[in-house]
Amino acid sequence: MRITGSTSRTIALLSAAAGLTLAAALAAPTAGAAPTSAVGSGAQSSSVAAVAAAADRQVKQGALGESLVKRLGAGAAGSYLDGSGALVVNVTDAAGAATVRAAGATPRLVSHTGAQLAAAQAALQQSRVVGTMIAADPATNQVVVSITDSVSAAGQAKIRAAVAKLGSAARVERVAGALRPLINGGDAIFTSSARCSLGFNARNSAGTTFYVITAGHCTNIGATWWTSSSHATTIGTRFATSFPGNDYGVIQYTNTSLAHTGDVNNGGGVQDITRSANATVGQSACRSGSTTGTHCGTVTAVNATVQYAEGTVTGLIRTNICAEPGDSGGSLFSGSTALGITSGGSGNCSSGGTIFFQPVTEPLSRFGLSVF
Repeated sequence: MRITGSTSRTIALLSAAAGLTLAAALAAPTAGAAPTSAVGSGAQSSSVAAVAAAADRQVKQGALGESLVKRLGAGAAGSYLDGSGALVVNVTDAAGAATVRAAGATPRLVSHTGAQLAAAQAALQQSRVVGTMIAADPATNQVVVSITDSVSAAGQAKIRAAVAKLGSAARVERVAGALRPLINGGDAIFTSSARCSLGFNARNSAGTTFYVITAGHCTNIGATWWTSSSHATTIGTRFATSFPGNDYGVIQYTNTSLAHTGDVNNGGGVQDITRSANATVGQSACRSGSTTGTHCGTVTAVNATVQYAEGTVTGLIRTNICAEPGDSGGSLFSGSTALGITSGGSGNCSSGGTIFFQPVTEPLSRFGLSVF
């Protein structure tokens, strides 16, 4: 996301925080998932173009999946987009399968109901082992607990014991590497003791007041935000913050000389953002960050729980999109649709990584705001 001053100088507001001690929890990408792709000039720009081309259809398919799961109630167990982009809805009986088929989607009979998976996830979350991530995987009809090398032997034993009690409804995955926050470097928004990224610009229903949507672990730190470390140009003041539990923050613009645009940087150009939506498993998406630019990949889970050292955050989007220190707080988008803001993650853009995002729809809905 960008804001432009009266001199028309674009300020990339992407990632970086000094003085943050947030330890980002990790998770493994779905087995067989395609590696994250970089977007820059030339042929690499085809990645973001491909995501944009598929975006409208995937957003519509995702909305249909949400509607069918809600309509079927106890007879559904989640939905996802398969490798071809087709919508698959997990069902537990023939009647549900007929309903899904009549709506133009593909039904898949599974063993575990949505309620059973939700109960399994809730039980596993009680373990509260820092360095783990818990999410339902609709493609396997299981709850997956991902643990990293930073989890102690006692923590691993605690998780494995809890998973064993759930039988085929849950499994454990190991992830190489240690926990680390995605901080340092990059053009950023600054508070007195930290620097972070701007995710999306938003406005109220009257279109008269403008806001920054960013990470809550950033807005917890400071109330006033500037465009540089010299604190010469004010952006605005903290309007709301929520972390842990959620990871979103809202800053209200107070500087009328800043032109707050509705687009995001997308690797050599900009992508206009016109709407927001919930992410869907299997959906293609891109992330914009100041350290590594734009990278694209796939949503691998929704409603994920991560165990940060500072507390538990629930309801996150998990992706196989890489990021590095300085990319934290960047925008997650699919074509012109805003999906999320960076919360934390692991890995790098040489060997790959896993990044979690706070759904942007939550703060927008809570405060009556919209992207534009």
